[in-house]
Amino acid sequence: MSTPQPTLKETILGFLNPWVFLSLSASCLPRTILNLLKEGRYGVLFSPSQLQEAWFTQFWTTVAGPNIRVNAGERVVPLLQGRVTRGEVTESKVGPAIGGTVLEVGAGAGLWVDMYRQVAQISPSPSPPSADGLTHRAGKSAAQEGVITRIYGVEPNPNQHPHLRRAIAAASLESAYQIVPVGIEDLDNGALWDGRVEKGSVDCIVSILCLCSIPDPDTNIRELYSYLKKGGRWYVYEHVRCEYSWYMRLYQRLVNVFWPHFLGGCLLTRQTEKTIREAGPWEHIDVARPPIEPWYGVVPHMLGVFTK
Repeated sequence: MSTPQPTLKETILGFLNPWVFLSLSASCLPRTILNLLKEGRYGVLFSPSQLQEAWFTQFWTTVAGPNIRVNAGERVVPLLQGRVTRGEVTESKVGPAIGGTVLEVGAGAGLWVDMYRQVAQISPSPSPPSADGLTHRAGKSAAQEGVITRIYGVEPNPNQHPHLRRAIAAASLESAYQIVPVGIEDLDNGALWDGRVEKGSVDCIVSILCLCSIPDPDTNIRELYSYLKKGGRWYVYEHVRCEYSWYMRLYQRLVNVFWPHFLGGCLLTRQTEKTIREAGPWEHIDVARPPIEPWYGVVPHMLGVFTK
């Protein structure tokens, strides 16, 4: 069935939406400053990077996150259930569901934590992965489909951790979900956090609207690839660079001049799909832009699964 053509009003609103989103973020800055003053965190006000982190946390947890969770959930939940192919959600399963040891990149304030119970059975390991605290290699991924045994939520922004802990508790996932308070580059560095993930030990990676802001994406995405087992799957829903018309590419670049300053360093013009494709050899790739997205979208997405 063909996608209905957008009306003139829908097109105009589509072009204006990024600026509305930026204005909503700007409206959260005074509240952020006031909260920091009330909490006595005066030093944050004089650190541009820390202030931006606190500002983004305020915006994401109170304004953007809940709305994105509702809208994006219509794609992300089927994705993790194995019901997405060529960028489209299907009624029946077309691939394996999430399972085993899961590495969630950019866990943030826990926006997606409750989703794991929705898409899979949670059966936590009865004890730590090993006596030395490592999650070890186990050859080719043979995780039971639809059964999650452990979740590592990577979130280096400490402002997000109280929200993330509350989300974990609300979903009753304390025994299965561990916050990893370091960056991707330190996942296997047990000296920096209470645990360690060994390369080649992860069954599934989940990245949802987060790779836009990770530092050094080429290096860090290759690093994430190295943590997947052979046969492991990377479930991805990310926004990417416009590729379909010169005027949309130009307009996206214009919006991107302002976007990262208001959205916690998020970059609109990253070629994330290309970067993941080139991270290493893949056995199978089923990733595409959702056909239902309109041509005037300044924030186009890719949706699907990379299998190592």
